[in-house]
Amino acid sequence: MRPLTEAEVRASIGNADAEEIAQIGMPHDFVLTDWDYIDFLAWRDPESSRRAVVVIEHEGRPRGIVLRATDPARVRSGMCNICHTLQPGNQVALLTARRGGAKGRRGDSAGTYICADLSCHDNVRLAHPLAPNEVRAPGQADMRLDGARHRMEAFVVRVLDES
Repeated sequence: MRPLTEAEVRASIGNADAEEIAQIGMPHDFVLTDWDYIDFLAWRDPESSRRAVVVIEHEGRPRGIVLRATDPARVRSGMCNICHTLQPGNQVALLTARRGGAKGRRGDSAGTYICADLSCHDNVRLAHPLAPNEVRAPGQADMRLDGARHRMEAFVVRVLDES
């Protein structure tokens, strides 16, 4: 992902009004972001524990959304729909976003289950443990990285789609 300034991040958010965007707290380590490492920028708002923000790069420009988090599930385990990582149930949460444009003004929203701490880009880089006779296929990590990036991009585009 290309480096972004705070102003560019805020300007990319397409499903919130100016007042809500101004209230969003940036991550404390924003200036230390390793832009070459991440596939998308995602964080929980330090000012509001239920608010989260995701910014992707789509068609050469940043596009962002504000999400609302529910309490983590009370089930034993859950799967993140972005990184496809199976985790304890309290580490996966339903995050919903008001749709962009006229759909959002009517109250429409979209949601998906995502890692509660939004660490999907780190989770896909972790290697799964192998069985005793199992061999890791070459390129498997790249497929997981591309898959997570595509799924997050598709979710953000679906939220912002005004058609």
